[in-house]
Amino acid sequence: MNAPEAHWLADGRRLHLHHGPIDLIIEAFGDGTEMRVAYEQAAARFQTILPELVTELPALRQPSALKPRDFADPTARRMEAAVSPLARTFITPMAAVAGSVADEVLAAMLRGRNLQRAYVNNGGDSALHLAPGQSMTLAIAGTGHGFSDRILVRAEDAVRGIATSGWRGRSFSLGIADAVTVLARNGAEADAAATLIANAVDLPGHPAISRRPALALAPDSDLGDRLVTTGVGTLSRQETAKALDSGLAVAEDFRQRGLIEAAALFLNGAVAVSGEIEPTSHCDHSPFLSTDRSTAKDPAHA
Repeated sequence: MNAPEAHWLADGRRLHLHHGPIDLIIEAFGDGTEMRVAYEQAAARFQTILPELVTELPALRQPSALKPRDFADPTARRMEAAVSPLARTFITPMAAVAGSVADEVLAAMLRGRNLQRAYVNNGGDSALHLAPGQSMTLAIAGTGHGFSDRILVRAEDAVRGIATSGWRGRSFSLGIADAVTVLARNGAEADAAATLIANAVDLPGHPAISRRPALALAPDSDLGDRLVTTGVGTLSRQETAKALDSGLAVAEDFRQRGLIEAAALFLNGAVAVSGEIEPTSHCDHSPFLSTDRSTAKDPAHA
């Protein structure tokens, strides 16, 4: 595996950090000196994140329980903390790896720093920082369903993480959602919740849906021999609504339990929303963060 890499993007504002499967875009706003040091801190922390995760990878690929396990690595601890409250059903810490990495790098950026805004975008799963009075515009890219594709997050909101999951992304899904975008308190929690909500958008046994065992596609998958979605054919309007309702029930449960702030579910041109998501116009001039539905779940498959 190549060594960690860091370079500036063409705009000179955003730092690109890359190591193996991890691919981050980070940006800070504020005083020039504070920003410079924040970027240096992020790059320094990034050097060891992947080796630390690989050391604990066998345990991270095992199912979690309601009682969190102990991990030595802080990123692994973030992953376990995010999935344990959701462990009434099958889930491993790998469901929160992308969001947890984003949270860990953001924490390193902010340590001792005074920034107005900052974000770490890990393949669409992102962690946010907003000082009092600040806001950020988030774009839910790739949905194409007529849903307002930009939402506003303000400092007074509880949202500091956003993540997207679905069967079309880079990771496996047990469901058929085109995309499920979740807003939560941090990137790890958004990542884990998006995974399970997307899994729940489903029509078990439907002949138009093709599936294969995860191990047949990736021998080291944490999903084992569970069937993952590889194709979705034609669905009726009623079938689409039924599948979305199944996912919406899970999203509502998570929201009522305080595990997420809101979720938007997309399937076959239809949209279901849990909670309040504030749209914003395209002419909004606040800092802009683009997200997508390519959500990496496993260092081996990001």
